[in-house]
Amino acid sequence: MKKLILSLMIGVPMILSAQKKFSIIPSGGYAWRVAEKPSGLSQAEKDYLNKLSQGFNFDVAAYYNLNTSIGLGLKFNLFSSSAQMNYTVNMPDGTYAVVMMDTKDQITFIGPSFIYSNFNSETKHKLYYDLALGMISYKSTTGNVVIEGSNLGLAASIAYQYAIHPNIFVGPQFGYTAGTLKEMKLNGNTMELPEGQYEGLGRVSLSLAGTFRF
Repeated sequence: MKKLILSLMIGVPMILSAQKKFSIIPSGGYAWRVAEKPSGLSQAEKDYLNKLSQGFNFDVAAYYNLNTSIGLGLKFNLFSSSAQMNYTVNMPDGTYAVVMMDTKDQITFIGPSFIYSNFNSETKHKLYYDLALGMISYKSTTGNVVIEGSNLGLAASIAYQYAIHPNIFVGPQFGYTAGTLKEMKLNGNTMELPEGQYEGLGRVSLSLAGTFRF
């Protein structure tokens, strides 16, 4: 009986440890788009584009661990921003009217992902790097005007985390998402973008990420 109890005491933790095949990593933070802005803009237009180029970043990935350091899974992230700008319109009667332009932007990415980590090591200091290839999509809404587009994209992140529990890690994450649109739809109508005026969707992000293993 004592041997049985001892075997259970040793074996059960090993079995539970071996069953930790899944990792879910959500994160939230701030991001900055890095595409070059057009030249010859007014100060109001520059401020408007600067506001649109930074915003909230949400990211979540789920992985199945193939071995002690490598996993495969799915990654999704979302960037959202908004900006307002007042501009002057010439009216037919020769007068002027001030109109407020309110724009909301969203960039989403989803695709299969690869992760390399030291999650199974004894240390409480955890590191991981992940890389995903998939579809990146852009949507910009200003009043009744909707601009949309999608293309092949890339998303990658690197993070340091501290183990606050054997199966829960928390820490900062640096991310990079890339993609370029050569054509978009304006209210459903496709338009080709001239070379040099492609819509760059690249951005960098700084977030707080948590890892949950089971």
